[in-house]
Amino acid sequence: MVSDADPSKWDCPPHTKSKHDMLASYLDGWYPILSSWNGRVLFLDGFAGRGRYNDGTEGSPLVALQRLIDHHYFPQMMHREFVFMFIEANEDNATSLEWEIDSFKTSRAPWPANVKVSVINAKFDATANAILGYLREQKANLAPTFAFVDPFGYSGLPMDLLAELLSYPRTEVFVNFMVGHVQRFIERDSQEAAMRSLFGMDVRDVLNGHSREADRVEHLRAVYGKQLQDRIGLDYVQSFAMINSTGNIGYYLFHGTRHPKGVKLMKNAMWKIDPGGGYTFSDRLDGQDVLFTPEPDLRPLRREFMLHYTGKSNISAEEMEWYTLLRTPYRETHVRPVLRKLEREGAIKVNRPMGRKQFAKGVTIDFPSSPPS
Repeated sequence: MVSDADPSKWDCPPHTKSKHDMLASYLDGWYPILSSWNGRVLFLDGFAGRGRYNDGTEGSPLVALQRLIDHHYFPQMMHREFVFMFIEANEDNATSLEWEIDSFKTSRAPWPANVKVSVINAKFDATANAILGYLREQKANLAPTFAFVDPFGYSGLPMDLLAELLSYPRTEVFVNFMVGHVQRFIERDSQEAAMRSLFGMDVRDVLNGHSREADRVEHLRAVYGKQLQDRIGLDYVQSFAMINSTGNIGYYLFHGTRHPKGVKLMKNAMWKIDPGGGYTFSDRLDGQDVLFTPEPDLRPLRREFMLHYTGKSNISAEEMEWYTLLRTPYRETHVRPVLRKLEREGAIKVNRPMGRKQFAKGVTIDFPSSPPS
């Protein structure tokens, strides 16, 4: 793992740029939705960095600010308070970040009074504990919060802390799980405490059920995702593999939310970003990789439909769209192309009342009583 002093840490490879593009796309939808729910909205960046990469590319704090201030709907959000907390443990990085933010504010003068920005030169876990201590003392709730947690390694990101921080309603997380580092070091005695903190369980429990022949990266992904869902209580947890040019998974991006709209926003963000640069996004369905490409392979989704809906009748396209959105890597927009192909092949029976087109409201689908061989 690189150190803060290593200049290469602040290069911006294609996968980092794509990650920030996803964040930007998500925030375009998140800001107006959250601003309609509460008087205060919090964006929490746990490992904020220097503010700008070596090639001039903006870091996540500038991305988050820019997407709000330049949002076409921002004039209608002036009655809401937006609070940005950028946490950075390295003093030099924090100083650089403050300078970048001051420059950004100057470029957008006069700065709106309802947007509060603070750079906190401290560790993420210490700052999060201080926030929680204040909330406990005041018996207060945390404002609707988006926590962007993007460490370079796996330390300083305790599962127990995330569980308490995200226990409040309308909180969600976008976290970088550095599985490449984790799978290399998880069995080292010197890393036992760090791994226990990361997963919120003993290492032997993390590895329980994993055989030497099985894919350990996939096993660790499943355990971490289950912890986000079970320990934190996030209803919807998605993981996206970032595959590098060697074909290996460098890390997983996990998104956790309690609201279906959050899932839809993140799916839209993921599928619209062109990975480029030798990096690929993927997820898994029924043990097969699903690649996030402009022209996706829909065969895994077709198989999923034929298995999940075996013997079921009067299923609407809308019901299938929500199932697809919440329980598979695909978007709801992928459903109807699959249904059209299944209908052409005679693999499903479509009940289409007179005057109804395609799979409009009122059209239902019957699936065969036995799954395909």
